[in-house]
Amino acid sequence: MNKITVIGAGNVGATVANVIAHKDLAREVILVDIKEGVAEGKALDIWQTASINNFNSRVIGVTNDYLRTKGSDIIVITSGLPRKPGMSRDDLIKTNATIVKEVTEKAILYSPEAIIIVVSNPLDVMTYTAFKAARKHSRKVFGMAGILDTGRYKAFLAEALDVSPKDVHALLLGGHGDTMVPLPRYTSINGIPVSDLLGKDVLDKIVERTRKGGGELVNLMGTSAWYAPGAAAAQMVEAIVDDQKRVFPVCAYLNGEYGINNIYLGVPVKLGRNGIEEIIEIKLNDEEMKQLHASAAAVKETMDVLDGMGLFEG
Repeated sequence: MNKITVIGAGNVGATVANVIAHKDLAREVILVDIKEGVAEGKALDIWQTASINNFNSRVIGVTNDYLRTKGSDIIVITSGLPRKPGMSRDDLIKTNATIVKEVTEKAILYSPEAIIIVVSNPLDVMTYTAFKAARKHSRKVFGMAGILDTGRYKAFLAEALDVSPKDVHALLLGGHGDTMVPLPRYTSINGIPVSDLLGKDVLDKIVERTRKGGGELVNLMGTSAWYAPGAAAAQMVEAIVDDQKRVFPVCAYLNGEYGINNIYLGVPVKLGRNGIEEIIEIKLNDEEMKQLHASAAAVKETMDVLDGMGLFEG
Protein backbone atom coordinates (compact mmCIF):
# COMPACT_ATOMS: atom_id res chain seq x y z
CA MET A 1 0.00 0.00 0.00
CA ASN A 2 0.99 3.58 -0.61
CA LYS A 3 -0.01 5.32 2.62
CA ILE A 4 -1.58 4.49 5.98
CA THR A 5 -2.56 7.22 8.43
CA VAL A 6 -2.84 6.78 12.20
CA ILE A 7 -4.71 9.60 13.95
CA GLY A 8 -3.74 10.06 17.57
CA ALA A 9 -0.10 9.66 18.66
CA GLY A 10 -0.76 8.52 22.20
CA ASN A 11 0.34 5.11 23.44
CA VAL A 12 -2.12 3.18 21.27
CA GLY A 13 -1.64 5.22 18.10
CA ALA A 14 2.16 5.15 18.35
CA THR A 15 2.05 1.38 18.89
CA VAL A 16 -0.19 0.91 15.84
CA ALA A 17 2.20 2.98 13.72
CA ASN A 18 5.19 1.08 15.09
CA VAL A 19 3.74 -2.37 14.32
CA ILE A 20 2.54 -1.30 10.86
CA ALA A 21 6.03 0.00 10.06
CA HIS A 22 7.73 -3.14 11.37
CA LYS A 23 5.53 -5.23 9.07
CA ASP A 24 6.37 -2.99 6.08
CA LEU A 25 2.67 -2.61 5.25
CA ALA A 26 2.93 0.78 3.53
CA ARG A 27 5.42 3.03 1.78
CA GLU A 28 4.47 5.82 4.20
CA VAL A 29 2.94 5.76 7.67
CA ILE A 30 1.63 9.18 8.73
CA LEU A 31 1.12 9.77 12.45
CA VAL A 32 -1.12 12.73 13.32
CA ASP A 33 -1.73 14.40 16.65
CA ILE A 34 -3.15 17.67 17.95
CA LYS A 35 -0.29 18.27 20.41
CA GLU A 36 2.70 20.02 18.86
CA GLY A 37 5.76 17.82 18.46
CA VAL A 38 4.34 14.58 19.88
CA ALA A 39 3.62 12.82 16.55
CA GLU A 40 6.83 14.20 15.06
CA GLY A 41 8.91 12.91 17.96
CA LYS A 42 7.36 9.46 18.14
CA ALA A 43 7.48 9.04 14.35
CA LEU A 44 11.14 10.02 14.31
CA ASP A 45 11.88 7.56 17.11
CA ILE A 46 10.15 4.74 15.18
CA TRP A 47 11.87 5.68 11.89
CA GLN A 48 15.26 5.49 13.61
CA THR A 49 14.62 1.78 14.30
CA ALA A 50 14.23 1.02 10.56
CA SER A 51 17.80 -0.18 10.05
CA ILE A 52 17.73 -2.07 13.36
CA ASN A 53 14.44 -3.85 12.71
CA ASN A 54 14.85 -4.12 8.92
CA PHE A 55 11.86 -2.25 7.51
CA ASN A 56 11.44 0.39 4.82
CA SER A 57 8.14 2.07 5.75
CA ARG A 58 8.81 5.79 6.14
CA VAL A 59 7.20 7.02 9.36
CA ILE A 60 6.31 10.72 9.42
CA GLY A 61 4.68 12.69 12.25
CA VAL A 62 2.60 15.86 11.80
CA THR A 63 0.62 18.23 14.00
CA ASN A 64 -2.93 18.70 12.69
CA ASP A 65 -1.74 18.67 9.06
CA TYR A 66 -4.38 16.56 7.32
CA LEU A 67 -3.15 17.59 3.89
CA ARG A 68 -0.12 15.38 4.60
CA THR A 69 -2.49 12.39 4.95
CA LYS A 70 -3.88 12.89 1.43
CA GLY A 71 -4.40 9.70 -0.53
CA SER A 72 -4.34 7.34 2.46
CA ASP A 73 -5.57 3.82 1.77
CA ILE A 74 -6.39 3.11 5.42
CA ILE A 75 -7.04 5.49 8.32
CA VAL A 76 -6.78 4.23 11.89
CA ILE A 77 -8.47 6.49 14.46
CA THR A 78 -7.19 6.25 18.04
CA SER A 79 -8.02 9.84 19.13
CA GLY A 80 -9.88 10.58 22.31
CA LEU A 81 -9.47 10.98 26.03
CA PRO A 82 -9.38 8.08 28.51
CA ARG A 83 -12.13 8.06 31.09
CA LYS A 84 -11.04 9.87 34.22
CA PRO A 85 -12.27 9.31 37.79
CA GLY A 86 -15.71 10.87 38.26
CA MET A 87 -16.39 11.08 34.52
CA SER A 88 -19.67 9.49 33.50
CA ARG A 89 -20.08 7.32 30.42
CA ASP A 90 -22.21 10.05 28.84
CA ASP A 91 -19.47 12.65 29.46
CA LEU A 92 -16.92 10.39 27.80
CA ILE A 93 -19.20 9.79 24.82
CA LYS A 94 -19.79 13.52 24.34
CA THR A 95 -16.10 14.43 24.61
CA ASN A 96 -14.77 11.66 22.39
CA ALA A 97 -17.60 11.77 19.83
CA THR A 98 -16.78 15.43 19.18
CA ILE A 99 -13.11 14.53 18.66
CA VAL A 100 -13.78 11.46 16.48
CA LYS A 101 -16.30 13.36 14.33
CA GLU A 102 -13.83 16.18 13.73
CA VAL A 103 -10.82 14.00 12.84
CA THR A 104 -12.92 11.72 10.62
CA GLU A 105 -14.29 14.66 8.63
CA LYS A 106 -10.82 16.18 8.22
CA ALA A 107 -9.21 12.91 7.15
CA ILE A 108 -11.95 11.82 4.76
CA LEU A 109 -11.74 15.18 2.99
CA TYR A 110 -8.28 14.23 1.70
CA SER A 111 -8.75 10.45 1.50
CA PRO A 112 -12.36 9.84 0.38
CA GLU A 113 -11.67 6.22 -0.63
CA ALA A 114 -9.93 5.21 2.61
CA ILE A 115 -11.04 2.33 4.79
CA ILE A 116 -11.50 3.53 8.38
CA ILE A 117 -10.64 1.47 11.46
CA VAL A 118 -11.75 2.95 14.79
CA VAL A 119 -9.94 2.15 18.05
CA SER A 120 -11.22 5.07 20.18
CA ASN A 121 -13.41 4.37 23.20
CA PRO A 122 -16.24 3.79 23.97
CA LEU A 123 -15.51 1.64 20.92
CA ASP A 124 -18.90 0.67 19.56
CA VAL A 125 -20.39 4.17 19.71
CA MET A 126 -17.18 5.81 18.42
CA THR A 127 -17.28 3.51 15.38
CA TYR A 128 -20.88 4.62 14.82
CA THR A 129 -19.70 8.24 15.14
CA ALA A 130 -17.03 7.76 12.47
CA PHE A 131 -19.53 6.01 10.20
CA LYS A 132 -21.94 8.94 10.41
CA ALA A 133 -19.14 11.48 9.92
CA ALA A 134 -17.53 9.66 6.98
CA ARG A 135 -20.79 9.04 5.09
CA LYS A 136 -19.26 5.90 3.62
CA HIS A 137 -20.55 2.36 3.20
CA SER A 138 -20.51 0.56 6.56
CA ARG A 139 -18.28 -2.20 5.14
CA LYS A 140 -15.54 0.46 4.93
CA VAL A 141 -15.94 1.79 8.49
CA PHE A 142 -15.52 -0.62 11.39
CA GLY A 143 -13.97 -0.95 14.82
CA MET A 144 -11.24 -2.91 16.56
CA ALA A 145 -12.37 -4.64 19.74
CA GLY A 146 -12.95 -8.34 19.20
CA ILE A 147 -9.34 -9.13 18.25
CA LEU A 148 -8.14 -7.45 21.44
CA ASP A 149 -10.78 -9.17 23.60
CA THR A 150 -10.04 -12.52 21.95
CA GLY A 151 -6.32 -11.95 22.48
CA ARG A 152 -6.92 -11.46 26.19
CA TYR A 153 -9.20 -14.52 26.36
CA LYS A 154 -6.60 -16.67 24.57
CA ALA A 155 -3.80 -15.43 26.84
CA PHE A 156 -5.76 -16.35 29.97
CA LEU A 157 -6.63 -19.78 28.54
CA ALA A 158 -3.02 -20.46 27.52
CA GLU A 159 -1.90 -19.55 31.03
CA ALA A 160 -4.52 -21.77 32.70
CA LEU A 161 -3.69 -24.74 30.46
CA ASP A 162 0.07 -24.13 30.23
CA VAL A 163 -0.05 -24.33 26.42
CA SER A 164 1.12 -22.09 23.59
CA PRO A 165 -1.30 -19.21 22.88
CA LYS A 166 -0.77 -20.07 19.19
CA ASP A 167 -2.83 -23.24 19.69
CA VAL A 168 -5.79 -21.47 21.32
CA HIS A 169 -8.64 -20.76 18.89
CA ALA A 170 -11.53 -18.69 20.16
CA LEU A 171 -14.29 -16.25 19.29
CA LEU A 172 -16.13 -13.48 21.09
CA LEU A 173 -19.18 -11.48 20.08
CA GLY A 174 -20.99 -8.38 21.32
CA GLY A 175 -20.00 -4.98 22.62
CA HIS A 176 -16.55 -4.06 23.87
CA GLY A 177 -16.78 -4.16 27.65
CA ASP A 178 -18.74 -5.90 30.36
CA THR A 179 -21.45 -7.09 27.97
CA MET A 180 -19.13 -8.91 25.56
CA VAL A 181 -20.11 -12.51 24.82
CA PRO A 182 -17.22 -15.01 24.96
CA LEU A 183 -18.19 -18.34 23.37
CA PRO A 184 -16.60 -21.33 25.15
CA ARG A 185 -18.56 -23.58 22.77
CA TYR A 186 -16.51 -22.14 19.90
CA THR A 187 -13.22 -22.29 21.83
CA SER A 188 -10.68 -25.04 21.19
CA ILE A 189 -7.04 -25.93 21.78
CA ASN A 190 -5.85 -27.03 18.35
CA GLY A 191 -9.23 -28.62 17.71
CA ILE A 192 -9.80 -30.01 21.22
CA PRO A 193 -12.89 -28.39 22.81
CA VAL A 194 -11.79 -26.27 25.76
CA SER A 195 -14.60 -27.78 27.86
CA ASP A 196 -12.73 -31.14 27.63
CA LEU A 197 -9.69 -29.56 29.25
CA LEU A 198 -11.06 -27.04 31.75
CA GLY A 199 -13.90 -27.27 34.26
CA LYS A 200 -16.86 -24.90 34.04
CA ASP A 201 -15.84 -22.96 37.16
CA VAL A 202 -12.36 -22.17 35.82
CA LEU A 203 -13.78 -21.32 32.39
CA ASP A 204 -16.39 -19.00 33.92
CA LYS A 205 -13.66 -17.14 35.83
CA ILE A 206 -11.61 -16.71 32.65
CA VAL A 207 -14.68 -15.42 30.80
CA GLU A 208 -15.33 -12.90 33.58
CA ARG A 209 -11.68 -11.81 33.64
CA THR A 210 -11.84 -11.30 29.86
CA ARG A 211 -14.94 -9.10 30.20
CA LYS A 212 -13.12 -6.89 32.68
CA GLY A 213 -9.73 -7.15 30.94
CA GLY A 214 -9.43 -3.45 30.18
CA GLY A 215 -10.35 -2.47 33.74
CA GLU A 216 -7.76 -4.85 35.19
CA LEU A 217 -5.01 -3.05 33.27
CA VAL A 218 -6.29 0.41 34.21
CA ASN A 219 -6.24 -0.63 37.87
CA LEU A 220 -2.65 -1.84 37.53
CA MET A 221 -1.22 1.05 35.51
CA GLY A 222 -3.61 3.94 36.10
CA THR A 223 -4.18 4.19 32.34
CA SER A 224 -5.51 2.13 29.44
CA ALA A 225 -3.56 -0.63 27.69
CA TRP A 226 -1.67 -0.01 24.45
CA TYR A 227 0.54 -2.93 23.36
CA ALA A 228 -2.31 -5.38 22.75
CA PRO A 229 -4.78 -2.81 21.34
CA GLY A 230 -2.08 -1.44 19.01
CA ALA A 231 -1.08 -4.89 17.79
CA ALA A 232 -4.72 -5.87 17.28
CA ALA A 233 -5.45 -2.81 15.13
CA ALA A 234 -2.29 -3.46 13.10
CA GLN A 235 -3.40 -7.04 12.51
CA MET A 236 -6.60 -5.71 10.94
CA VAL A 237 -4.55 -3.36 8.75
CA GLU A 238 -2.38 -6.29 7.65
CA ALA A 239 -5.43 -8.38 6.69
CA ILE A 240 -6.66 -5.53 4.47
CA VAL A 241 -3.30 -4.65 2.91
CA ASP A 242 -2.46 -8.27 2.05
CA ASP A 243 -6.07 -9.18 1.16
CA GLN A 244 -5.82 -12.09 3.58
CA LYS A 245 -9.56 -12.84 3.94
CA ARG A 246 -8.94 -13.39 7.64
CA VAL A 247 -11.94 -14.24 9.82
CA PHE A 248 -11.86 -11.89 12.80
CA PRO A 249 -14.37 -10.61 15.34
CA VAL A 250 -14.85 -6.97 14.32
CA CYS A 251 -17.18 -4.15 15.41
CA ALA A 252 -19.41 -4.06 12.32
CA TYR A 253 -22.71 -2.46 11.32
CA LEU A 254 -25.51 -5.01 11.47
CA ASN A 255 -28.48 -4.84 9.17
CA GLY A 256 -30.55 -7.85 10.16
CA GLU A 257 -27.75 -10.28 10.95
CA TYR A 258 -28.38 -12.16 14.20
CA GLY A 259 -31.80 -10.48 14.22
CA ILE A 260 -30.17 -7.14 15.05
CA ASN A 261 -30.57 -3.93 13.03
CA ASN A 262 -28.89 -0.53 12.71
CA ILE A 263 -26.20 -0.99 15.30
CA TYR A 264 -22.43 -1.47 15.49
CA LEU A 265 -21.58 -4.68 17.34
CA GLY A 266 -18.79 -7.25 17.48
CA VAL A 267 -19.37 -10.18 15.10
CA PRO A 268 -17.12 -12.45 13.00
CA VAL A 269 -16.34 -11.04 9.56
CA LYS A 270 -14.11 -11.82 6.61
CA LEU A 271 -11.56 -9.02 6.32
CA GLY A 272 -9.81 -8.31 3.03
CA ARG A 273 -8.80 -5.67 0.52
CA ASN A 274 -12.32 -4.21 0.37
CA GLY A 275 -12.74 -4.00 4.13
CA ILE A 276 -15.51 -6.19 5.52
CA GLU A 277 -16.13 -8.61 2.67
CA GLU A 278 -18.68 -10.73 4.53
CA ILE A 279 -20.42 -10.77 7.90
CA ILE A 280 -20.46 -14.36 9.12
CA GLU A 281 -23.53 -15.59 10.99
CA ILE A 282 -22.61 -18.50 13.25
CA LYS A 283 -25.22 -20.69 14.91
CA LEU A 284 -25.92 -19.59 18.46
CA ASN A 285 -27.92 -21.45 21.07
CA ASP A 286 -30.71 -19.70 22.96
CA GLU A 287 -28.49 -18.57 25.84
CA GLU A 288 -25.77 -17.21 23.54
CA MET A 289 -28.33 -15.36 21.42
CA LYS A 290 -29.92 -13.93 24.56
CA GLN A 291 -26.52 -12.62 25.73
CA LEU A 292 -25.78 -11.14 22.30
CA HIS A 293 -29.11 -9.30 22.21
CA ALA A 294 -28.53 -8.02 25.76
CA SER A 295 -25.14 -6.72 24.64
CA ALA A 296 -26.77 -5.08 21.61
CA ALA A 297 -29.32 -3.38 23.87
CA ALA A 298 -26.53 -1.95 26.05
CA VAL A 299 -24.68 -0.66 22.96
CA LYS A 300 -27.92 0.82 21.59
CA GLU A 301 -28.24 2.88 24.79
CA THR A 302 -24.85 4.49 24.11
CA MET A 303 -25.79 5.10 20.48
CA ASP A 304 -29.01 6.79 21.65
CA VAL A 305 -26.89 9.06 23.88
CA LEU A 306 -24.91 10.08 20.80
CA ASP A 307 -28.02 10.61 18.67
CA GLY A 308 -29.47 12.79 21.43
CA MET A 309 -26.48 15.15 21.28
CA GLY A 310 -27.43 16.48 17.87
CA LEU A 311 -23.87 16.32 16.50
CA PHE A 312 -25.10 15.23 13.10
CA GLU A 313 -28.20 17.36 12.71
CA GLY A 314 -28.65 19.39 9.57
